[in-house]
Amino acid sequence: MEINIINIGMNHETAPVELRECLASKPDTMVSALATMRDLPYIREGFFLSTCNRVEALAIADDCDEAKKSLVALMSGIGSISKENLISSLYTHEGMAAVEHIFRVASSLDSMVVGEPQILGQIKDAYAEASRQKISGVILNRLMHRAFHAAKRVRTETGISEAAVSISYAAVELAKKIFHELVEKKVLLIGAGEMAELSARHLLSQGVRSMTVANRTLERAVQLAGLFSASPVSFDEITPQLNDVDIVVTSTASQGYVITLEQVKGCLRKRRNRPLFFIDIAVPRDVQPEVNQLDNVYVYDIDDLKGIIQLNMDQRRQEAVKAERIVQEEVLKFEKWLKTLAAVPTIVSLREKAESIVQAEMKKSSSALGNLTNHQRETLEIMTRSIAEKLLSDPISFLKKKAGRPTLNSYLDVTRRLFKLDKE
Repeated sequence: MEINIINIGMNHETAPVELRECLASKPDTMVSALATMRDLPYIREGFFLSTCNRVEALAIADDCDEAKKSLVALMSGIGSISKENLISSLYTHEGMAAVEHIFRVASSLDSMVVGEPQILGQIKDAYAEASRQKISGVILNRLMHRAFHAAKRVRTETGISEAAVSISYAAVELAKKIFHELVEKKVLLIGAGEMAELSARHLLSQGVRSMTVANRTLERAVQLAGLFSASPVSFDEITPQLNDVDIVVTSTASQGYVITLEQVKGCLRKRRNRPLFFIDIAVPRDVQPEVNQLDNVYVYDIDDLKGIIQLNMDQRRQEAVKAERIVQEEVLKFEKWLKTLAAVPTIVSLREKAESIVQAEMKKSSSALGNLTNHQRETLEIMTRSIAEKLLSDPISFLKKKAGRPTLNSYLDVTRRLFKLDKE
């Protein structure tokens, strides 16, 4: 049976944040998508990734065209977006192009910030969920583990991660461009997840001394604040905090706006024309877009950071050339393995026949062998199996070497006839 590998997705380059957040806004998106993929008749194995910057569906399919239609319909349903509006923002890869794409994504060569480490962890989590949902199989398992291996090689054999910046780093660089010096500025972090923690580290490295952390769970706010000598506050205290702070960095997983137009308007008089900057690195966005229309208030969302992420670009390009070569090597290795699958049924049949012969001959000879001890019988079985495996070793190795060549089917047919692997 032909193996079709299909990838359909959107990322920060093909779709605006307004569209991406439609598919990333629900916490159970990945689970429900995998459940739907598992029930689709044309899909044998599947994987679904949903992050703030990309949504990807990867499938091993029986029918390529039908599978693509099903995956587009799946994304359309999840985001409540018409297919017409969705298709223009999607990319599609098939075969080895799909494999290369997922290897590049895992290696952070397709990220908004080349070399950022977060995407690999997100892919591993998505793959773990696919395994839990029992929609991963032999091909997807191999593909994802090779993707992880490619990413590890890129990280250890190139300097791409050292030269890269993260979204949180870019957010802090933006704050520096706005204020030049951050030492005397007051910062409010809303959210206490990984992005907030990274932002806090970068802010401190730039001299910020006054930092407040707000989180829906106060306990987590206290934990994060404790790491950085910051002050924890509850979500209910965000509004009075807006009276005093200069910069608000927000990165929650909230389904609605955390900062509203009315909320910010109410604090402007007390601020006495002091500028207030919001850096919103959440998807869905935390800050209501209309806030940006207020005087002396400035809102930057995750798409605005694209222009900031130009640091170390020359070095990243040089390292990316090495990384691309590593990815190509790993794609070729996976392709070679994939081609060996055509020989697998014959190889399995060979081994099964050898095992059945060993069992039959052991049973036939048991009376002639007399009363063997369990240890002696086990030793004899090991020896006979070893002989069978050695006899089959060269034929199996030969078939594997012919994988992907036009002559493979002829050799498989001859093998099946020589060893009488078929009933007729």
